[in-house]
Amino acid sequence: MSVPHARGATSHVLDNPARASLTGPHAHFAERRGRILRYPVDVSPWLALPDAPNPDDWADLAALAGPGAEIGLAGYRGDLPDGWELTMNIAGVQLVDEGMAAAPEPEAVLLGPADVPDMLDLVARTRPGPFLPRTVELGTYLGIRRDGRLIAMAGERLHPPGWTEISAVCTDAAHRGEGLATRLIRAVAHGIRERGETPFLHTGAENSTAIRLYESLGFCLRRRTAFLAARVPQQLGQSSAEPAGVPAL
Repeated sequence: MSVPHARGATSHVLDNPARASLTGPHAHFAERRGRILRYPVDVSPWLALPDAPNPDDWADLAALAGPGAEIGLAGYRGDLPDGWELTMNIAGVQLVDEGMAAAPEPEAVLLGPADVPDMLDLVARTRPGPFLPRTVELGTYLGIRRDGRLIAMAGERLHPPGWTEISAVCTDAAHRGEGLATRLIRAVAHGIRERGETPFLHTGAENSTAIRLYESLGFCLRRRTAFLAARVPQQLGQSSAEPAGVPAL
């Protein structure tokens, strides 16, 4: 049993968006070993495998991460080498903007490094997905504050050439239903469009509430994907073994 393979060269930068980002606009973040690229661990859990990784690539990934480390393999749809432990397997979707009414948001404020404690607190309360102490460096993040308290935010994450991912969309539970997420998504998208780029995003395939919101704004499904995580073998020599199956989505 395995996740459907995606062998050979990809036909679009969004098929391997982390690699397209780390070899493109986000190249200054890239940590490299052989053909493996990743973001610093305090910036993003995304890393970039080649489209068809070989045993040497898995060995380089294991050495880069370290024995026993848990690593994200978002979007990977092949097999894991023998000795690697699958720790997460979540079905996901990738959506692209096909006509959103992007617009600035007067109430939104630009968030930066000084706002990170408040951003991390909001993320802890709302759990929109990975957001780390330096994630704010990946692009523009906008927030809405009420009485000084950060109650909603959205921002930019992956940046393949010509595209920017909208991420970390979250709203405090006490303020849901006020349309804050919609306003912030449109505002972030406006900035992306101003650069001549196209917004896209990822979410869980089972997150029907988020998918309905994104589709109502003008996003359309581009492809189904998977959010995998795996644990590196304690003995790094195991990583060069032949691939073993990954449970199907």
